[in-house]
Amino acid sequence: CDYESLEILQKQFHAGRGRPDPGDAAQQEAKHREAEMRNILDQSAPARLSNLALNYLIQMARYGQISEKVSEQGLIEILKKVSQQTEKTITVKFNRRKVMDSDEDDDY
Repeated sequence: CDYESLEILQKQFHAGRGRPDPGDAAQQEAKHREAEMRNILDQSAPARLSNLALNYLIQMARYGQISEKVSEQGLIEILKKVSQQTEKTITVKFNRRKVMDSDEDDDY
């Protein structure tokens, strides 16, 4: 639990409300997430990320992969599938070449 949330809960309790409003908690969580995103991404990146996700969903709908409105759980499942499909597999292939060795001629 972070200190901002704790302070808000204390203020609500002391104000006589007793119970915190669930809407306030959701609002605080959204603000906290936005602050984290500002720390992680530069100014243009959130818009790019949003457009990328939206374009991907539109493409899926056009190809018939989405037939109804997508719920939050449906979006999570889509993201899991994308993650599995884009997982990188690393393969290492060695090409061994036979090199002419001057010592081979002496073996005959």
